[in-house]
Amino acid sequence: MLPGYVALTFDDGPHPGSTVALLRALKAGRARATFFIWAEHALQHPGLLRAQQAARMWIGNHTFSHPRLTQLKEPAAYQELARAQQAIRQITGQAPTLFRPPYGDTDERVQAGAAGLGLAEVLWTVDSRDWAGATSEEIVAAAATVQPGGIILLHDSGYQATIDAVPGILRGLADRGLRPGRIGYQLAADGRRCAVAVAP
Repeated sequence: MLPGYVALTFDDGPHPGSTVALLRALKAGRARATFFIWAEHALQHPGLLRAQQAARMWIGNHTFSHPRLTQLKEPAAYQELARAQQAIRQITGQAPTLFRPPYGDTDERVQAGAAGLGLAEVLWTVDSRDWAGATSEEIVAAAATVQPGGIILLHDSGYQATIDAVPGILRGLADRGLRPGRIGYQLAADGRRCAVAVAP
């Protein structure tokens, strides 16, 4: 893995109860992050998605309605990704190149469909468990376990604990000589492409 950078990622937004506060906290820490967009929410709150774009955050596809993709038959799984691409492009003028399956639920069929849309799959190496009700202190402690090149899973879902954790996460990374970066790829030993954090 490439040293010095980790990726902060936020799923499920945009959300009126957290997006602006997260952007404010990231700006205060001079940090950028990747937001994986639940497209139904983006259509309900297009101004929040544009705010993420204006703040120079990276935007990824998190499907249209947040289903478990492996439980859908074709072409429904593919359409979830395609509809999200269309919605995000409609709002921002740009189509994502990154994709995260809801719940990390993926298989070769899902990956092939994503690849057909020009999307590269991104999972994570550290789960903050903010979705499970973790406190801000627990979220910061989880993030502190990330290794260089790693990817931290967080949520833009209105969780106050996540918002409160961002300054502590950034301080902890800085203390370890790590900085938030973007998501790139490298080849694993078995020849597969693996998502890693790289320089912005």
